[in-house]
Amino acid sequence: MSTSLRNIAIIAHVDHGKTTLVDQLFRQSGTFRENQRIEERAMDSGDLEKERGITILAKCTSVEWHGHRINIVDTPGHADFGAEVERILSMVDGVILLVDAAEGAMPQTKFVTGKALALGLRPIVVVNKIDRPDGRPQEVLDEVFDLFVSLDANDDQLEFPVLYASGRDGYASEDQDARQGSLDPLFDLITRHVPSPGLDPTGPFSFLATLLDRDNFMGRVLTGRVQSGAIKVGDPIHAIDMDGKVIETGRATKLMSFRGLERVPVENAEAGDIIAIAGLEKATVSNTIASPEVREPIAAQPIDPPTLAMRFSVNDSPLAGREGTKVTSRMIRDRLLREAETNVAIRVTESADKDSFEVAGRGELQLGVVIETMRREGFELGISRPRVLFREENGARMEPYETVVIDVDDEYSGTVVDKMQRRKADLTEMRPSGMGKTRITFSAPSRGLIGYHGEFLSDTRGTGIMNRLFEKYGPYKGPIEGRGNGVLISNSTGDAVAYALNMLEERGELFIGPQATVYEGMLIGENAKPDDLEVNPLRAKQLSNVRSSGKDEAIRLTPPRRMSLEQSIAYIDDDEMVEVTPKSIRLRKALLDPHERKKARRKVEG
Repeated sequence: MSTSLRNIAIIAHVDHGKTTLVDQLFRQSGTFRENQRIEERAMDSGDLEKERGITILAKCTSVEWHGHRINIVDTPGHADFGAEVERILSMVDGVILLVDAAEGAMPQTKFVTGKALALGLRPIVVVNKIDRPDGRPQEVLDEVFDLFVSLDANDDQLEFPVLYASGRDGYASEDQDARQGSLDPLFDLITRHVPSPGLDPTGPFSFLATLLDRDNFMGRVLTGRVQSGAIKVGDPIHAIDMDGKVIETGRATKLMSFRGLERVPVENAEAGDIIAIAGLEKATVSNTIASPEVREPIAAQPIDPPTLAMRFSVNDSPLAGREGTKVTSRMIRDRLLREAETNVAIRVTESADKDSFEVAGRGELQLGVVIETMRREGFELGISRPRVLFREENGARMEPYETVVIDVDDEYSGTVVDKMQRRKADLTEMRPSGMGKTRITFSAPSRGLIGYHGEFLSDTRGTGIMNRLFEKYGPYKGPIEGRGNGVLISNSTGDAVAYALNMLEERGELFIGPQATVYEGMLIGENAKPDDLEVNPLRAKQLSNVRSSGKDEAIRLTPPRRMSLEQSIAYIDDDEMVEVTPKSIRLRKALLDPHERKKARRKVEG
């Protein structure tokens, strides 16, 4: 049976239902057997992806439908992983733009759609979650059309086909009132609307590496689309960089194609196929892999420069080595270099003292994912406050800016605007978005957004939604006010006592509970005043031989504030660190000794 090939990507804002829709495409195409037990959101295979409900790594898959093979790429929806999205679009001939029927076109939708339209792809628009009670499909469709116009879509692209769907319930229809059915209309539309690759199968073999991962048995595995010609296992190949320089030569030791969720070995591949190749040790993303006679590289999307950096250092706290198994700088170095090898958006630089490493990436979430992954592997780390990476242009200092789109209940909009303007953000748009909510758009320096998300959730009672997207490098905006409150610093080492914590509650909000192990220099709470305060959380009640007439009342403490890894990293100041171990997240001063801290402060002030 001859198979007609279609290559598509599914693009959407985070949490608009891409991965759930792919699950249903699997089920209805017969990729899964009727009785096969499959996890929900099967494409999100990593533990962190399952827990956070987001796609972190792009993944390729394929389904068979009525004689067609449809290769599908599920792409990350979060801006920190935007570099992957751009490269993936070069592998496909069509895109499904998935838009939530209530939330409409969001910043990430704009970013990815702009890239797709610039490449000349003609999108299929699927209005998803059509069964939401607060759905507004017609308004959302108008928003998508306006978005296409603002992104300079051509006439062909503006004539986009539309389906209304529920990915969760597995139906799509041209009728927005449909509430049942199957995804057959979507399969039909893909085969009719998306062109076959139409590439030259007779020329010399060439392939653009788009994704990279490492396999314990095969080494580096490069995934991409065959742009021309054909390849068989064992064929000689070489890798060329974007300047046309040959990086290495070798043989295609293994070829793999995608079938459902599996990567299966194949003997050959031809123009249009999305495949994975093993056999090269130096080639990376954006390199052209080709027959030895090919000298011209395929035009590739350059890798986005990092905008944010953190310092990863050896854990030197008094509790070091108690909870983790990987604690030496050599282990940390090897693991970070391995991460940088497969995650091309990350850059690792070793410090002069060899005990710390600067890790630069696209945003707090991306670096937070790296830290959380290492933590689960048994690493102990000290993490510094994130800092943005500045640039010099024509003698002027430039810093990264982000577009921030915030959806809040009307009553909180004034507070949000005030807080954002204090962080040097410019208000660019503010409009009602229905159901008592306001959508506010800002252009803000990335520096001002570090540490704001937790405060934003408190200000909006947890109801606000904030989306961020890298916008540009712009002029330096000057100093930005930092955290308003000081911290409570432990001046002793041992186990915290309920009596002492009860006395400290009037000083501020605590981060720890009774029996927590603390050490000198560790942050145990937030001071109600702007200054830092050294306190003793080990102080026990003085016993006397005079018994009071009534029994001592039982001490009742307010539950401590527990912060996640991302919240902790966003909370700390420049002279503080987060101690990360497999079991604990602790906040501490970078210099634990109070005299050292005083000296350092005098040096800064003097």
